[in-house]
Amino acid sequence: MHVHILGVGGSFMGGLAVLARELGHEVTGSDSKVYPPMSTQLAQCGIELFEGYSPGNLDDTPDLVVIGNALSRGNPEVEAVLDRNIPYTSGAQWLAEHVLAHRWVLAVAGTHGKTTTASLLAWILESAGLAPGFLIGGVPQNFGVSARLGSTAFFVVEADEYDTAFFDKRSKFVHYRPRTAVLNNLEYDHADIFPDLEAIKLQFHHLIRTVPGTGLLVVNGADPNLQDTLSRGCWTPVERFDDSSGWNAQLLESDGSRFRVRYAETEVGEASWSLIGTHNVLNAQAAIAAARHAGVPPQVALGALFGFRSARRRLEVRGSVAGVTVYDDFAHHPTAIAATVGALRAHIGSRRLIAVLEARSNTMRLGVHRDQLAAALDAADRVLLYQGPDVKWDLQLVATEINRRQPSAGGTPRGTVRARVFRSVEEIVANLADETCPDDHVLIMSNGSFDNIHQRLLDQLRQAKT
Repeated sequence: MHVHILGVGGSFMGGLAVLARELGHEVTGSDSKVYPPMSTQLAQCGIELFEGYSPGNLDDTPDLVVIGNALSRGNPEVEAVLDRNIPYTSGAQWLAEHVLAHRWVLAVAGTHGKTTTASLLAWILESAGLAPGFLIGGVPQNFGVSARLGSTAFFVVEADEYDTAFFDKRSKFVHYRPRTAVLNNLEYDHADIFPDLEAIKLQFHHLIRTVPGTGLLVVNGADPNLQDTLSRGCWTPVERFDDSSGWNAQLLESDGSRFRVRYAETEVGEASWSLIGTHNVLNAQAAIAAARHAGVPPQVALGALFGFRSARRRLEVRGSVAGVTVYDDFAHHPTAIAATVGALRAHIGSRRLIAVLEARSNTMRLGVHRDQLAAALDAADRVLLYQGPDVKWDLQLVATEINRRQPSAGGTPRGTVRARVFRSVEEIVANLADETCPDDHVLIMSNGSFDNIHQRLLDQLRQAKT
């Protein structure tokens, strides 16, 4: 079968392309802009990619077109699919029908931490010899690909609450029918899709309704929005993490690189790993609990943590030049930004932390979280904000508030200009190349390619500092 995927450059749709290829299908795809790591993955899998959307991409008529949720009516290739009466479906529905049917699905949902937790869960199952399949919204470094079929009944899927397609406005995760479901957290996001938090809670409750009574819900016990969602009806056993009566952890290192895990009052064991941040300790608790439901003893799961390497773009070190270390992170919501900046601060101590933020997500571009951004960046010594052309509100409002605040890190004297707004990546790179010093840590946060800023900065630093 010839399967053609619209939006193939996205992390979810690119993973579908890999799975379809593994199933033996001829796979092609279209997208307007594809960048690493997904472009690299597609090339390695031999998937033909059409740059841009055009009716001509469908001249070798596919048997089925899988349409990503970023595509809408008016797109020339979507219109050609409809006009030519080519069979089409959504990515989530294709996954459910062709991959997940009759498998033990372990779904990881939540506003934050889905990619890391799903990657970790897949790695724990792999380390226990369970050879799971997976589809993750990033590239786990332990596996080198974002998706694979696996060779057993177990399948780990990153369960996104974003809508399914232009013709199916339900959240993608309602298609997955998990036996094990992780609910990491629940906050307001995706303002282009959901009018308010209540709308997101409703979708999460739809997910809860699909988990069988013989399944398991692994739920963040400290999240009031999740507790409210569960109170609307729950027909499945629940295990809570970040909860003294359930799974919990004690930090043995302040940066979260070593910790002790308990279940209620019973000590399970200690873990040491390369990740940092208390948010990742929560992700670990969730993954250990979910893996236990699949039959992996918690002690085995803890042992797997030592060899775990997080997904690409999650506090990933992109390089170090002349003592300046450059990180890439996917954070794009104030909660995730605060967690990432705080984790790096705990790890590097008093060394200078320079945060660079692209307000790229739909919610960010709409300015929904503008009032929370300044506080989320408190732990940074310097903040560089990128005012992209699609951002319709003035980021100087955030910069002014940052400059007014006393940073919680306490490393910058009051009155210092900590934050500035830039309107081009070239200006940001030039500024950083000029002002950075040995032992500085530059944290770049965006949910897009950010115009390859990481590599451009490293190249500029080599020219300026060496």
